[in-house]
Amino acid sequence: MSHPPAKVCGVSGQPLLAVDAPSLYFRAFHGIPEKAAQTSAGEPVNAVRGFLDMLAQLIRTRHPDRVVCALDANWRPAWRVALVPSYKAHRVAHGDVEVIPPALEKQVPLLLEVLRAIGIPAFGVKGYEADDVLGTLAATQPGPVEVVSGDRDLFQLVDDERGTRLLYCGRGVAKLEDADNALVEAKYGVPARWYADFAAMRGDASDGLPGVAGVGEKTAARLVARYGGVEEILTALDDPAAGFAPGVRAKLDAARDYLAKALPVCRVALDVELPGFDPAMPRAPRDPDALLALAERWNLAGSARRLVDALAAG
Repeated sequence: MSHPPAKVCGVSGQPLLAVDAPSLYFRAFHGIPEKAAQTSAGEPVNAVRGFLDMLAQLIRTRHPDRVVCALDANWRPAWRVALVPSYKAHRVAHGDVEVIPPALEKQVPLLLEVLRAIGIPAFGVKGYEADDVLGTLAATQPGPVEVVSGDRDLFQLVDDERGTRLLYCGRGVAKLEDADNALVEAKYGVPARWYADFAAMRGDASDGLPGVAGVGEKTAARLVARYGGVEEILTALDDPAAGFAPGVRAKLDAARDYLAKALPVCRVALDVELPGFDPAMPRAPRDPDALLALAERWNLAGSARRLVDALAAG
């Protein structure tokens, strides 16, 4: 369903669509069978087709005037691993290489070629994840900003005053959750500004973050609601009159060192030095000849046309 441009706390106009590219191309790869999207030679292009179709749908329904795709220059930054060594450790293939299906790995360079031909900027920043690029875009670009991702960590970026929303596609782009602060509070029991603190306490097995032993999602939400973020909670621990149940106080006290390290790991960076880029949404392909050649070589004509049509109509 099409939505009007965002208008939140005085912020109005067409949004910047800030896309978590890895989140979407992983989702496309796993959502479309390889045999359903391939070249005449049998080369899979399911991730590329799915990504282009999702992007076309987002542009048709969200009506942005700016589009940027964020990439993982470092999917497991050394500075985060130094703080919490288990961070994403279960997803390491060898060395610092992520486990990625070979059929997907081969498609990522192709997707970036297609985006270049169309004229949509896609970049990462050395030492940072796509999340950090998205956080910096949300913090520095004129609002409204709509961040597109299936990564719930990015609920922390929601900011009604700046007009920053998360279009959470955990169930797919067709079933987006258009998240403002009220939705985050209804979903998790904490305001968006404390989501990273809540996540540090709760833990996240998908990222290799153990959390505080014995403190689950409900307890973490109650602690945030009563005391605030991790720093405020740890300060309150030193106050005998703060009202902690003895068991919870003991668990938090034992986890002081972990929490001090986990919080900066969970927080998305907002001050990454971004490369120069032009976010203005192209109304036509920047290099139509290159796009045509890619579409013909890789059997992408239908998806490329749908995206080009969405850009032209935007």
